[in-house]
Amino acid sequence: MTRKFFVGGNWKLNGTLAANKALVDTLNSAAIPTDKVEVVVAPPAIYLESVRKQLAPAMGVAAQNCYHEASGAFTGELSPAMLKDIGVAWTLEGHSERREYFGESSEFVAKKTAFAVQHGIKVIACIGEKLAEREAGTTFDVCAEQLAPLAKHLTKDQWAHVVIAYEPVWAIGTGKVATPDQAQDVHAFIRKWLAEHVSAEVAQATRIIYGGSVNAKNCADLATRQDIDGFLVGGASLKPEFVNICQARL
Repeated sequence: MTRKFFVGGNWKLNGTLAANKALVDTLNSAAIPTDKVEVVVAPPAIYLESVRKQLAPAMGVAAQNCYHEASGAFTGELSPAMLKDIGVAWTLEGHSERREYFGESSEFVAKKTAFAVQHGIKVIACIGEKLAEREAGTTFDVCAEQLAPLAKHLTKDQWAHVVIAYEPVWAIGTGKVATPDQAQDVHAFIRKWLAEHVSAEVAQATRIIYGGSVNAKNCADLATRQDIDGFLVGGASLKPEFVNICQARL
């Protein structure tokens, strides 16, 4: 099975109208064959609508977070219906910064993921271990713990609308990158886990992307690995080199 290459750009808490337009103009004018690579950018919530209007229709826009209720007294949150209302088709869920700074549990992440998918929003679901967990040799255990609630809340058919982003926390924004072999080992484990706990079909079809200080220099080597289906990019997604990352497997 050929899984379409996927590159997400997480802008985090960055951007202005002018800076966003410059990034979008760069993407719109770049030679990115969207029939071969799916590109999705995630600006801050306040800029979602303007980025969606400016970005080429063949590329996607994601929220950085989405709640598990349709409406109500949930100050500061966004619903799937709101995203759909402005043409946004994706959301991130479970990024390590949400887990660390805002106390999001794996169960909570899975609940939000399932609700988004049920209401027509596709999800980039993030998992990954901290440095102490990597050094303790529990990387696979941590990933399995974070995957288990997703398997509980999602039906087999719903996995078609989910991309898993493996992001070792020790590599996010640190300049440290998992070696291609380290990343491949974890991606292969994730695919094996999906085969054993969801289905072989879901395991083969689900795109598993890598995140953690990905840049134009290291992306090509990472992209050669069998189970690495793309990237979730942080800092480099704010720079012209994001185009090079989108072209990593061309």
